[in-house]
Amino acid sequence: MTSKPGLSEYISEKKIQELELKANEIRQSVVEMLVAAGSGHTAGPLGMADIFTAMYFHVLNHSPKDPALVSRDRLVLSNGHITPVRYAAMAHAGYFPVEELRTLRKFGSRLQGHPERERLPGLETTSGPLGSGLGQAVGMALAARMDGAYWRTYCFMSDGEQDEGVLWESAMLAGKERLSNLTGIIDRNNIQIDGMTEQVMPLESLRAKWEAFNWHVLEVDGHNIEAFVDAVQQAKAIFERPTVIIAHTIPGKGVKEIEFDYTWHGIPPKPEEAKKFLAELRTLRGTIQSEHQ
Repeated sequence: MTSKPGLSEYISEKKIQELELKANEIRQSVVEMLVAAGSGHTAGPLGMADIFTAMYFHVLNHSPKDPALVSRDRLVLSNGHITPVRYAAMAHAGYFPVEELRTLRKFGSRLQGHPERERLPGLETTSGPLGSGLGQAVGMALAARMDGAYWRTYCFMSDGEQDEGVLWESAMLAGKERLSNLTGIIDRNNIQIDGMTEQVMPLESLRAKWEAFNWHVLEVDGHNIEAFVDAVQQAKAIFERPTVIIAHTIPGKGVKEIEFDYTWHGIPPKPEEAKKFLAELRTLRGTIQSEHQ
């Protein structure tokens, strides 16, 4: 699951194990949230649990006790439909009680189906329309540079939203402005709501497209926390252009029955399915522990 101890200068083997176990807890929370809500997206949130865990428990400069910290890094979630994994990571990090996760999509809840900035402290944007998040992130990165601030902006995107033209307008501006304080992260799970991305609207060569817009491109296994952390650190060392990390992930990761199945893009598990999924994830926790012994 990870490389040999000591190969990374940015994260220890002990920390990797802690993050992998935390990611497993977050996956369980995602399943519990979705079954309680009776609606929502399953595949993407499960697939991005490792990366969101790495962000909230290792990468980001942030403060759950002071969500408006001026020096905080900004995390923009453009593909807002995977917000259950963000809510789960935030709750486990201490932004709000874990018990509140079960109010997902409920009337009056702070945890709506797409993130709403004015409802929940710690959210930078209200998202929903795919393709718009990168433009918001570019604006934040430009503002930081104008102010001489040192915080970084991270923009999460789905691979399906690479179909949106407005995204490429934003990518072009970021490349022109050489925004080295901006890191994009693409969830390359190869599915979207209507099927496989390469059948709906082929994206490859995705790397070449981003490079053509003057971005530095890194590709990683999105379930290898060590590799992801190393990529984020590499991005910080690029001073002449923005960086995009293409993270190859498995939709539905952790639940074999639904992995790679695009039909789980936008549906929640039923109660009986959730029991099976949670049992599998709890078994996986023991596997993670044994692999690090």
